[in-house]
Amino acid sequence: MNEKEIFIELYKNGLIKTLKDKPEGWKLVSGLWSPFYIQLRLLPTYPSLLNEIGKLLGEKIKGYGNKLLGIAMAGIPIATSISLHHNMPLCYTRKIGGVKSIEDLQKYAGQYGEHSLVEGEIEEGDEFVAIDDIVTRFDSKLVAIKQLEIEAEKRNCSIKCRHVAVVIDRQQGAEEVAKQHGIKLFSLIKFKEAIEWIKDMMSEEEYQIVVDYLENPEKYQDEEKRKEMLKKI
Repeated sequence: MNEKEIFIELYKNGLIKTLKDKPEGWKLVSGLWSPFYIQLRLLPTYPSLLNEIGKLLGEKIKGYGNKLLGIAMAGIPIATSISLHHNMPLCYTRKIGGVKSIEDLQKYAGQYGEHSLVEGEIEEGDEFVAIDDIVTRFDSKLVAIKQLEIEAEKRNCSIKCRHVAVVIDRQQGAEEVAKQHGIKLFSLIKFKEAIEWIKDMMSEEEYQIVVDYLENPEKYQDEEKRKEMLKKI
């Protein structure tokens, strides 16, 4: 399978939802409203798709590190697939309730110093590639990398994590934020390009809302204005 075929299968199987599935749209964890929702936590239910994603995403990051960091929770099965296809050792972050920022993480690490923040073997000089399902603004990736750095320091290891790879980039500023932190972002699928692949499966009005939103998401954050625009669908 190629990237286009993977994206179409994700859409057909409901792992990518649009306004026809939920006319009022979605409120994301980031706080943004969105006319589409990407739910790749269900990927392990479709092993052939997960298998193809692991194969292709692994090709993109070949040579950029010696170890993978699966970001809990959705990034872990994807990283596992890459690990098995490309024989790369894998570590993964623990999911920590209530931690949404680096400040939250540092507070947690200070209070629970004996708890492991990352599972797996970390060795001196390791260079990690962090793996996740999607990226919107990059905040959660920075928290995961900090989580790895704190754990490596606890184990007296000097490591690097300068690369992040995701299945889908929502293209809402993450690449620019990554660059500001000296990190290179890889993605298998860029959403602005991929939406064209399913255009014929959507109504014209629904498609236009998604395209317009991708260019100017702020326009849709006011609830009253948004309701007026969605009346066309």
